[in-house]
Amino acid sequence: QVQLVESGGGLVQPGGSLRLSCAASGFTFSSYAMNWYRQAPGKERELVAAISSAGRSTMYEDSMKGRFTISRDNAKNTVYLQMDSLKPEDTAVYYCNAKRQVLGNIYEFWGQGTQVTVSS
Repeated sequence: QVQLVESGGGLVQPGGSLRLSCAASGFTFSSYAMNWYRQAPGKERELVAAISSAGRSTMYEDSMKGRFTISRDNAKNTVYLQMDSLKPEDTAVYYCNAKRQVLGNIYEFWGQGTQVTVSS
């Protein structure tokens, strides 16, 4: 049974930091690119950051560059999102996503999300 379980969300003041974790099970974690998405109330889900299967390459949405860091530990089947200098507009539900494309077929799994609220 595939599971992606996010943790680490919560309430933080502007300028603060949080570290999200996503523990994966039920599939070959090291074969999948991992992504963090977020969805704010009334807005579409957006990609925050991505990391390749081996962790050699990363990408970030422009507004997160320099503030967020994605990383993974394939030995622990876990992906992380370190979020620094948080702003109220970072408030959203953050979702972990695993994705792999094989011969034109896309295999994709989602976590249940974790709430991040940035407020004073």
